[in-house]
Amino acid sequence: MLDLIIKNGQCYINGKLEDKNIAVKEGKILKIGEISEEAKEVYDAKNKITLPGCIDTQTHFREPGSTDTEDLNSGSRAAVVGGITAVFEMPNTNPPTSNLKEFQRKLDLAKNRMYCNYAFYFGATAGNVSQLAELKNLEGCCGIKLFVGSSTGNLLVALEEDIDKVFQNSSKVVAVHSEDEEILNKNKKLVKNGDVRSHPIWRSEECAISSTRRIVRLAKKYNKKAHVLHITTKQEVDFLSQHKGNITFEITPQHLTIYAPDCYDKLGTYAQMNPPIRDKSHYDRLWYAVRNNLNDTIGSDHAPHLKVNKDKDYPNSPSGMPGVQTLMPVMLDHVNHGKLSLTQLINLVCENPIKIFGIKNKGFIKEGYDADFTIVDMNKKITIKNENIESKCGWSPFNDVEFKGTPVATIIAGKIKMRDGKILGNPDGKPLIFES
Repeated sequence: MLDLIIKNGQCYINGKLEDKNIAVKEGKILKIGEISEEAKEVYDAKNKITLPGCIDTQTHFREPGSTDTEDLNSGSRAAVVGGITAVFEMPNTNPPTSNLKEFQRKLDLAKNRMYCNYAFYFGATAGNVSQLAELKNLEGCCGIKLFVGSSTGNLLVALEEDIDKVFQNSSKVVAVHSEDEEILNKNKKLVKNGDVRSHPIWRSEECAISSTRRIVRLAKKYNKKAHVLHITTKQEVDFLSQHKGNITFEITPQHLTIYAPDCYDKLGTYAQMNPPIRDKSHYDRLWYAVRNNLNDTIGSDHAPHLKVNKDKDYPNSPSGMPGVQTLMPVMLDHVNHGKLSLTQLINLVCENPIKIFGIKNKGFIKEGYDADFTIVDMNKKITIKNENIESKCGWSPFNDVEFKGTPVATIIAGKIKMRDGKILGNPDGKPLIFES
């Protein structure tokens, strides 16, 4: 007997939508097409579309260290409600995930507590570069995270000689928070106390592009893979589009949905993040990148903070906003409004993460692949409400905003983990497996 049949809907297979049924057994896609066998569970996908499981390649779940704000369990709950089947989680925890002991600790913390599948970044420091060459086969490790600006403690790697050593020794994709720390320090005098609209002035376009130019130069020097996270400027779009191959880059849903100064007028410090939300000329160029398939991934940069802290006067307010639960509704709404195609979105959240990071057996609906699916209703309208946010922070920058198109089921290893917004089953997510 089969474990699950998904029937009567459309499926995204081989680059197009097809009317197919899917049979699942023991966590794998057994058959696609006409299915005569019976199953323990049947999901009727009439008027819905079954996508490969969607992956959020940038999240901060705050554990260990700030579990009042988020933890691996609550972050994974937000993920599956948002149709996300796997996450990459960041190392800027307390203590940071920057040695093998802390990396194993995070794997132990995740076991039987996360609803979605997961992988963790290993944080680069000026002092651990010798370890980076040994990470290639580290279980559950998606890559090396490099903060060249805007981090705390030993995760800040600001000097070029140290950044050079990170790339020289890297054995995996180096994902980079790209802001020039020297320029940040120089610009700090431009901060206007109490005025969050000065945030993109402090964290200027020059700050972003200067850092990104350096990252590309050093990655090319050693022929290593660099993935530039959350780019925000038109200068970076134009520059990075000329340096593809080993260089890939991400854009976030929030940088494609809100822009300055409107976002700061409406949301205040709740729109504050690093790198910042910029004006419409940058927003327009980011959309140019998406329309022309220049960027490689969409990641939420889910970075929750409690309201009590976000309510502090700028610049004492922390940077970051939640997004793992809203990534797919926001982007599906953009699909419905013709800003990108469904195929383009699937490339960004399913196929490209697989290709860039070398994840095994996911990202496509193929026989023999893992039975991870995000089932969406393109016609269903939802209004995001703070009270429905699963993250411990309890808010979203999109509170009270209506979106058309939303995930209605999240299936992982053939088990329905979310149905119509309700979390089901046990937190039995597994570490992602990467090509050696």
